[in-house]
Amino acid sequence: MSTATEERYRSFAAFYPFYLTEHVNPVSRRLHVVGTSLVIVCLVLGLVKDWRFFVAAPLVGYGFAWIGHFVFEKNRPATFKYPLYSLMGDFRLWFEVVTARRKF
Repeated sequence: MSTATEERYRSFAAFYPFYLTEHVNPVSRRLHVVGTSLVIVCLVLGLVKDWRFFVAAPLVGYGFAWIGHFVFEKNRPATFKYPLYSLMGDFRLWFEVVTARRKF
């Protein structure tokens, strides 16, 4: 349910600048990058070791990200309103950091 004053993003390209404004605290960004890195590790381990790593992946990823939001950003995670775009934003931010396109 949206109100007249609420913005609905129709594309990820339109959403990503908003995503970045919700992740300005450097500690929060680092927590997101670490959490996303651990998600990737969990997914790989789920494939090669034990399926339970698949269960751990979202817990680890969201755990790190939500600490960043609630403790450092002092905002509500965009994942509650834009789950797919937010997940895509996490991976794009991660990619930009590991390829040195964005500062860690």
